[in-house]
Amino acid sequence: MKFGIDSGHNCPPDTGARGIKFEDNLTLDVSNRVIAKLRALGNEVVVCKPSSASTVRDSLSKRCSTANASRVDIYVSIHFNAFNGQANGTEVFATSENGRKIAKPVLDEIIKLGFFNRGIKSGSHLFVLKNTDMPAILIECCFIDSQKDMNLFNPEAMANAIVKGLTGKVPSVPVNSVQDEEDNVDATILRLQKSLNRLKITDRNGKVLVEDGFTGANTKSAVEKFQTIVGVQPTGIADEATWNAINLILAKRILRPNHAGGAVVRYLQYRLGVENDGIYGPQTEVTVKNFQKQNGLDADGIIGPASWQKLIG
Repeated sequence: MKFGIDSGHNCPPDTGARGIKFEDNLTLDVSNRVIAKLRALGNEVVVCKPSSASTVRDSLSKRCSTANASRVDIYVSIHFNAFNGQANGTEVFATSENGRKIAKPVLDEIIKLGFFNRGIKSGSHLFVLKNTDMPAILIECCFIDSQKDMNLFNPEAMANAIVKGLTGKVPSVPVNSVQDEEDNVDATILRLQKSLNRLKITDRNGKVLVEDGFTGANTKSAVEKFQTIVGVQPTGIADEATWNAINLILAKRILRPNHAGGAVVRYLQYRLGVENDGIYGPQTEVTVKNFQKQNGLDADGIIGPASWQKLIG
């Protein structure tokens, strides 16, 4: 079976809702897990999320074009809802009878996790369902502004439910290929040097580190420099707090104005040359927008995939 998997939004200016958590973060996390699990079961998967888009409509069109050109058998768009803080539960949209048949077992599996059943609904108003050539569904996993739903939500359980609903089974062993950089346990000196170089953290002489896997004075000075930037005790030794900061930045979480993001925002501010206080305030927003303009990006002030690509690749 060939699946087209679309992690909703995640393509500025096409960005998701915000609530207790950010939709973009959750859709990307769940979708990556679904993709890895489907592949582990022997299915072919086409990733339908575009890397860039000029408008929201362009973002949506590119998703449909990818699915149609690849002739996927089933298109699945993964989203999270937000409304008034009180609404909760799961709903799945479809436009055809075949789509409804695909939607039902997916909804049934998610409901088993404890979410309120909001039903299968007509998706005739949804661009990606109207403009794909194959049976297609759009899953609203749950509400990100509902404390009830966020208490229930677990990305691994949600991904398993979606995969089981689509295929009738899940991988018998954990899928290790799903790697959220925030949870990366590789703390070798070589990875440390590679990470600091990727983050553009130079040694005491302003030079990139030699990636030799050995701790020396230059590597230690770069670590100390990074620690000072992100607000960690500057010892020059890559301890747990240092690695947590490195991994969190490399995870490339979406940052929005008025976001108190700690180490990640501090690093962003360092790279952009603004006051390093860890809070994404007005001054940082202006500088981010200027950076985006200079790099040919939409100047929306949101640090998403395209902006992170320019910053750290």
